[in-house]
Amino acid sequence: MTLLVRDIRLPLGQGEKAAAEKAVKILGVPRGEIAKTGLAKVSVDARKHPPVLVYTVAVTLKSEGAGREFSRLAPFVSCREEKPLGAVQKGEKQLKHRPVVCGMGPAGLFAALLLAREGYRPLILERGPEMNKRAEAVKAFEKTGVLDPNANIQFGEGGAGAFSDGKLTTRIGDPLCGFVTDTLLRHGAPAEIAYRQKPHIGTDLLRRVIAGIRDEIISLGGEALFETALTGLVYKNGVVSAVKTAQGEIPCQALVLAVGHSARDTFDMLRAAGVPLRAKPFSVGFRAEHLQSDIDRALYHGATGHPDLPPGEYQLSCHVGGRGVYTFCMCPGGYVCAAASEEGRTVTNGMSYHARDGKNANAAVVVGLLPEDFDGDGWRAVAFQRELEERAFQMGGGGYAAPAQNAGAFLKGEKRLCVQSVVPTYPRGVAEADLGALYPAELTAALRAGMRNFGKKISGYDAPGAILTGPETRTSSPLRIPRGEDLQCETVAGLYPAGEGAGYAGGIMSAAVDGLRCARALIETFAPPADGV
Repeated sequence: MTLLVRDIRLPLGQGEKAAAEKAVKILGVPRGEIAKTGLAKVSVDARKHPPVLVYTVAVTLKSEGAGREFSRLAPFVSCREEKPLGAVQKGEKQLKHRPVVCGMGPAGLFAALLLAREGYRPLILERGPEMNKRAEAVKAFEKTGVLDPNANIQFGEGGAGAFSDGKLTTRIGDPLCGFVTDTLLRHGAPAEIAYRQKPHIGTDLLRRVIAGIRDEIISLGGEALFETALTGLVYKNGVVSAVKTAQGEIPCQALVLAVGHSARDTFDMLRAAGVPLRAKPFSVGFRAEHLQSDIDRALYHGATGHPDLPPGEYQLSCHVGGRGVYTFCMCPGGYVCAAASEEGRTVTNGMSYHARDGKNANAAVVVGLLPEDFDGDGWRAVAFQRELEERAFQMGGGGYAAPAQNAGAFLKGEKRLCVQSVVPTYPRGVAEADLGALYPAELTAALRAGMRNFGKKISGYDAPGAILTGPETRTSSPLRIPRGEDLQCETVAGLYPAGEGAGYAGGIMSAAVDGLRCARALIETFAPPADGV
């Protein structure tokens, strides 16, 4: 059996071996009864100075019956409960055609993986290209400003998450998270994602991991059709019967719809087909860039630069009136990305490579919007996103340059951009602009109040020389496709809306887990198609 010994707090420099020794001492177990020890989790507590590392150590005992002896040490010691996914009970209704998965982001990729492992030989439709070709298209856009609407930071194999750092932090606490982590490790993700408090793979490494998962799906009988967009949905008597693509119509009884939060043309098609689209909360704002060294000093003080400390990372939030203002997708040592997916619209995002060794830190600073802001109409929320992106394109002067200004100027309502120590990393270039004029007055006021609040929490966060680049509009999908307890669309049987685009996730881990849930629900309803179908 394996015991988890939590809250082992050690000064910097003592390391994993000292944590393991302390865990064994807490348990009071003779060395001869211990099979092995290992890290289960490590985090930094920098609330007091100097910072300390907080470990959870996994101690595996040779005896399986010793667990009762440690109840007196709860809650700092507990028995690790392994909850493997296991085999899923298959439904009785046999599919006439193999299931279709639309989208190859985290939700679609993991839905297809589970279907493939269970013998369903899924067909994946991906509007963009495979990973290597997609990466070339992203580089070409950054260099030339010529946008491919189907191959960019939003679309292509891996989805938007493949170009946004590969963060795996989540709050959902689902046992399926372990399945996702194990799969990523199996396909080459760094071992540290299993125990870091805020695990991340890095954009550079994640691309290879995604390609490896795709190869496994294909080896199990699945098929991936790249550069094949979903253009229509055919359903009769409220039941899916086929999907339409530019290459023709494909018979289909079960469709996992995992198109991501930016597939606006697909949302328009679904709306025209009568599929309900309801507004859900989302956020808009800008990217804030600071020197990573300044963030490190603000968080770690005199311990800055210690080799045991990762690049400083933060998560900030406050309430302004009835709205939340918060930081999102913080990228230590990262870069601001050109994330447009529609011509004539400018969008920013953030990313880091695995080493997180860039000069700047960046994060989205965003303010929340609610369904009532759009009378519950998801399509009106999409229109609002588009309006901001079009205005930003114009403010940037065209060519997908992004509007930017100093934090000090934004707080004073002045149109000013003075580049000093913080050099903008947005690859298409920035243009001096008044970001306050980009958003409605209420949202601008909330963002200004949020920046001032964050400056009280992290010294220098609202420093005059910090760079703000906008807009950040794709924090999550602004709409949700309603589904029932069986995870099928409320109005179309056989349609499984999944992941961020359908409004049921917010990040790589939660999207992957939602894709697994939808695949499991499909499996529990349908038996695999006959061989050769």
